[in-house]
Amino acid sequence: MKILMITDIHSNPEKVYGYLDENSVDEIIVTGDVTEFGPEDLFVETLDKLAGYANVHALFGNCDPKNSPELLDKSKAINIHDNTSNIDDIVLVGFGGSNPTPFDTTNEFSDESLYENLNKYSDILSSDSFTILVTHAPPLNTNADKIESGAHVGSSGVRQIIEETQPTLNVCGHVHESIGQDKIGNTTIVNPGDASTGHACIITLNEEDIQNKNLNIELINLWGKQYEKI
Repeated sequence: MKILMITDIHSNPEKVYGYLDENSVDEIIVTGDVTEFGPEDLFVETLDKLAGYANVHALFGNCDPKNSPELLDKSKAINIHDNTSNIDDIVLVGFGGSNPTPFDTTNEFSDESLYENLNKYSDILSSDSFTILVTHAPPLNTNADKIESGAHVGSSGVRQIIEETQPTLNVCGHVHESIGQDKIGNTTIVNPGDASTGHACIITLNEEDIQNKNLNIELINLWGKQYEKI
């Protein structure tokens, strides 16, 4: 099974479509910022077009429309904001938006709110299942949340829930330049970078991988050049 994970499309989905025209995948995970503050129609249209290639599990980012939860329900994607979904025996738990930023963007939540909302799913995240925590915001103080100055701007709430529940994988985005992976305990953290400039990751799993929680992750650009394998 091949899963394409993308984030931060920012109203520029053409590189994603071009990749999918040439490469088949089984599932797609979108971790937010589908648009650059809208418009609403583009948010839905982008998810609907992606759903023509494979099942889409999506949430919104801080730069998507305020009514993104309703737009997700309107689209052909599976809405995983404050919700769960399944890919075979894999369980996804999602929450969109970001922790507070200096820019006062559309969908921001306090770290306390991010933690409290995700904590509702603690039994799932800490289960023996292969679990993927899907967030737009990366966890604080990791290789996934470092801006150009070197400062860490991720969410302490997301980090806390990972520390406490240890999901198999956390896929995130938000900080475009912080491409890479990290570990918090047994949890692997992946930020593939923004899809608007051609970044993504591929997660390849078979039944044995899912049973044993083995990860096969490639950070790619959407023109086909692989630059890191986890």
